[in-house]
This record gives sequence, structure tokens and C-alpha cells, in this order.
Amino acid sequence: QVQLVESGGGLVQTGDSLRLSCKVSGGIFSNYEMGWFRQDPGKGREFVAGINWSSSGTIYADSVEGRFTISRDNAKNTVYLQMVSVKPEDTAVYYCAADVSRRSWLTRNPNDYEYWGQGTQVTVSS
Repeated sequence: QVQLVESGGGLVQTGDSLRLSCKVSGGIFSNYEMGWFRQDPGKGREFVAGINWSSSGTIYADSVEGRFTISRDNAKNTVYLQMVSVKPEDTAVYYCAADVSRRSWLTRNPNDYEYWGQGTQVTVSS
């Protein structure tokens, strides 16, 4: 069973930086495409960023492009989301997710990710 545990969330101010981590256990992490999503109460889960197994490919939502960076360390079974210049609209619960299907492309569709973490709250004050 694949398990994901996020950490690093918290309360920050507009313009601050924050790094989220997601530790993955079970399975073969280096085989998985990984993604970060976020969700506000009452809204659907929104794609934030994705990275392929080798780190050779990344994709981002337009709303975070140039401010957020996704990366991974396969030796540590961990994926990261570096957030800079955060804005109040970045406030949400952030989830990491694993796509274990070994598809050959990155996907923004949350339905394509089979395993999810419990989420970590990020709150940006203005």
C-alpha cells in the first residue's frame, strides 16, 4: 500500500516563501509521477504542479507558474513544492498525489492519481 504524508504547511504573510514536503512509503517511488493539488472549502480539487519520475518533466497551473517549483528526491522518496511570493489566493489545503499507472505523460486530472496524502493547510494572510 502506498502512503503519502505531507508536511510544511502553516500561516505565512503575503510575499513569504514556504516549502511543502511529501514523504512516500510503499511501492517504488521512482516509478511514480507525482502531483500537488489544492482545495478550498466548497471548491473542487485544483491542480497545482506535476513532475515525472525522472524529474525531466514538470507542469504547472497558470496561477502558480513562475512562483512555485515542484521537485523530487528519489533517494529520499520525497516530493517538494517550493512556494515563493505567496498570495492570499494560495490559501488552501495542499495535497500530494501519486500516479502509479506509469503513463508516459503528466496529467492534471485528479482522477488519474491513485494515492493521496491527508493534506496540509497553507494560510496566507494579507
